[in-house]
Amino acid sequence: MTPPTRIPFPVVDEVSRHCLQEEEPETVHIEVHLPGPLDEPRLRKAFTEALHRHPRILMREAGGPWFRRRYEWELTGEPDTEVVTFTPAGPRALQDARTRALAEAPPLSMSPPIRLEVVGSVLLLTINHTALDGPACLRILATAAELYGGRDNNPAAPPTRPAEPAQEPPDTPTTWSPPARVAQGTPDPSPGNGMLVTELPLPHRPKGSPYTVNDQLMVTTALTIAHWNREHGALPHSRLRSSGGTPIRPLRITMPVDDRPRDTTMPIGNGTRLVEVPFAPGELKAEMPTLLRRTAERTRALKALPRPQLGHGAALLTTPWAPVAARAALTRALRRAAAPWTSTTLLSNIGRIPYPLDFGEEAGRAHAVWFSAPARMPRGLTVTTASTAGRLHLALRWSRALLSHGDGAHLRDLFEHYLHTTEVTP
Repeated sequence: MTPPTRIPFPVVDEVSRHCLQEEEPETVHIEVHLPGPLDEPRLRKAFTEALHRHPRILMREAGGPWFRRRYEWELTGEPDTEVVTFTPAGPRALQDARTRALAEAPPLSMSPPIRLEVVGSVLLLTINHTALDGPACLRILATAAELYGGRDNNPAAPPTRPAEPAQEPPDTPTTWSPPARVAQGTPDPSPGNGMLVTELPLPHRPKGSPYTVNDQLMVTTALTIAHWNREHGALPHSRLRSSGGTPIRPLRITMPVDDRPRDTTMPIGNGTRLVEVPFAPGELKAEMPTLLRRTAERTRALKALPRPQLGHGAALLTTPWAPVAARAALTRALRRAAAPWTSTTLLSNIGRIPYPLDFGEEAGRAHAVWFSAPARMPRGLTVTTASTAGRLHLALRWSRALLSHGDGAHLRDLFEHYLHTTEVTP
């Protein structure tokens, strides 16, 4: 009998595996709303076939001795467990499914490390982020939709933009001081993450604007957090310059960048790289056209710069120079030491959902898709956006050690207000 194929953990997977915490699981949630109901046997069959068409998702963590040098994925060929479950509809059924998506990660020991829960006409996909990311699993879901409904679910062509030459970001604030943190609101006594999802109009952008909707969302996120911090007495600048001048503590917003193709050749796994977009406190006081243009220049330059997924330090840490258990302890210690330099928040803008997610005549085509990314401390807050059917779908996710549901609702209101302020005319 041929032994299963084994694949060493890539850098992102290994760092995540080293730093797992039971109280705040590393899950990604995807929530797809359809007009009509789904047939249970038919969906199970379509989703199982979609897994086989993307066999890299059929994996589990391989066992090994304590002195092994790497974690490895073991490709299984078949699922170890039934991935699709149907939950009876009820007043709190969807809310309870969302809570499970944040609190219970699919185990790495079972293939595949995802689960799909169906509540009425809603598909709720929960992903163990140590193994996979949202865009990769959305690709699986698009394949399942095509197999289920028999309709073309090929991705739409991405917007055509001229290639940007690699260059240093212009006028970038220094990274030598720790960034501002999101000020504490009213912490919840229970551990884990909380989440709020909402639907907003897409922000207007004049034709020919030098900035994108992503830049508008970036500015909105920065202004929202700066406002929140002012309200809570934690100014975005808390360290005085030795000269006695204006104290400076910039906001830094992590932004995932995904260069993978969206068709069936898309590599399945954790495929995004992370860049950090900084904002000096004084920049947020600029006129909106200036702020948007400066942000656009900065994000274009950062996207064009070649960079490992988690930076050069993470690549060095995951080199197998010592047993994995020893490197895990070192990684956790370094992560704790680097906590003050962790970015202020993460903005993950999926953008326009590239697939129709059309499940055929009865179930129909998705009219809303939400994502949420983990929000572990010290960052404590993530902002995830996507657009479907001409609407913006926003998910705020937070650590309960930092914020409560009421705090999340206030942040949503601030976000909606500042998003509207980015709708400037030429």
